[in-house]
Amino acid sequence: MIAQLDKQPHSPETYSPEAYLDREVKSEQRHEYHDGVIIPMTGGTPQHNRISGLFYARLLFALLNRPYEIFHTDQRLWIPERRIYTYPDVMVLPKPIELQAGRRDTVMNPLLIAEVLSKSTRNYDGGEKFAAYRTVPSLQEYLLIDQYAMRVEHFTKLDDCEWRFIEYHRPESILQLKTVEVTMQLSDLYSNIDFSEIDALADDELSDHPEK
Repeated sequence: MIAQLDKQPHSPETYSPEAYLDREVKSEQRHEYHDGVIIPMTGGTPQHNRISGLFYARLLFALLNRPYEIFHTDQRLWIPERRIYTYPDVMVLPKPIELQAGRRDTVMNPLLIAEVLSKSTRNYDGGEKFAAYRTVPSLQEYLLIDQYAMRVEHFTKLDDCEWRFIEYHRPESILQLKTVEVTMQLSDLYSNIDFSEIDALADDELSDHPEK
């Protein structure tokens, strides 16, 4: 799902984390929480959901009977250093998963996070959001998966302040997820994706979800 970012200057109402969680569990719509500010999330395009679903399914099959949990879109993550609640597109966590104190529905220890990019949130996912994710001590790999072209940006943690970057864009490229020892061919990640169909929807998406 996609956070509906707002460019308009205003002073939004602020909430405590407890107030946000109380509202969130009763809401039919998902929201992110950024240090007091509640941000509504919208559903992604069919292509966004198809790509994230393919990645999730391939991880689920590859990690079957291994000590990991894989979550897709609706699992809430708490980032305490930035006071952010968010819903990554795909997360891999080691077992046993670490839950936020007092919660049974919010995790804290992802090893791997993947986000499928939209035109409206591309800068956010690769900038401010990645900076927040990097404060999570357990995180070792981060992927930005393009939905408009066959391209994946892959970040692997080397040290506390050092990440290695690899870009994959050829159909025959092999994406290597070192943390969980999984490989997949890029063309498999984009199986049955029609990029011309995606381009036709791009302008509508930009008008609905303003760039931050």
